[in-house]
Amino acid sequence: MDDDSAARKALSARATGAPDPVAQALELVRSVTGDGAATPEEVLAALTLLRGLREELAAWEPRLITAAREGGTSWVRLAPALGVASRQAAERRYLRLRTEGLDHPENTGEARVRAERDRRAGERAVNEWANENAGRLRGLSGRITGLSGLTGAARASVDDVREALGSDDSAALLGPLAAASVHLHGAHPALAEEIDEITERTSELRDAQRAR
Repeated sequence: MDDDSAARKALSARATGAPDPVAQALELVRSVTGDGAATPEEVLAALTLLRGLREELAAWEPRLITAAREGGTSWVRLAPALGVASRQAAERRYLRLRTEGLDHPENTGEARVRAERDRRAGERAVNEWANENAGRLRGLSGRITGLSGLTGAARASVDDVREALGSDDSAALLGPLAAASVHLHGAHPALAEEIDEITERTSELRDAQRAR
């Protein structure tokens, strides 16, 4: 079962049977594509509908991410659902979407400067923590790179961890470790849980900097 089918099945209990305006709009857009029979006016109308759908969908994503975080979902688990490879990428996507969705004029300039300043402060706090816990990070990374029987994306993620081990900066391990965790939950749950604890700790450090 592909991701889309699995997501539809997971939400099937919430279906009400009521007419869905979004589905109707999608069907109207689909009806004028590819058959060559649509008039120019119909194509323009479909483009107008499509623009509205994009705006509505863009507004949903940060709300859903907020709901997931408030419900206790980690950035590590959110990353695959958002189509990104790491917790850091998932958090960056959320911050970008949230900033772009705000209406106040300051958010086009001043707020983005503040957000970037906060992000840098968070990264500094995470880097300090990583250097203080370098032994733990490198020990965990060594255990992961020693795993056998991995293939495909899992092997590629572990290779990224191995490459990061060659850096003098222990913080360089955080991203590859978080990405590798996604592939370890099935066969190596203890290692994946340890990585998740680390990524949650670094997320808390970033959140604390933003709260200040």
